[in-house]
Amino acid sequence: RGRVGPKAAGAAKRRKRAPELGRNKATIKGRVVKSAIEEYHKKKAVNHLRENLQYMLKGRFVAKQAITEQVLAQNRGRKSKDQPPKKAAKKKPEGTVFTEEDFRKFEREYFGIP
Repeated sequence: RGRVGPKAAGAAKRRKRAPELGRNKATIKGRVVKSAIEEYHKKKAVNHLRENLQYMLKGRFVAKQAITEQVLAQNRGRKSKDQPPKKAAKKKPEGTVFTEEDFRKFEREYFGIP
């Protein structure tokens, strides 16, 4: 308060100036109410995988199986729910080392059947 100079005068003017007559943001007048569903659909991520695969398959040049698998793998996320189920290795039927004659011989020895 005893300052003299252009800076002091500018600070005093800023303090005295009345708030600007702008739009009061606290009121809802003139506002358009947006639907929450519309906003959600606008911001929702779009999955273009189906269109891209159709585009790749309909052309004269059909992508190789390895390339198609690579595109599908890139589209999958890292989460376990996005991963395809792992294929279990097919088990071969276990064979026996005994022949029919060995079983008959065993029956005769064990049960006493002639």
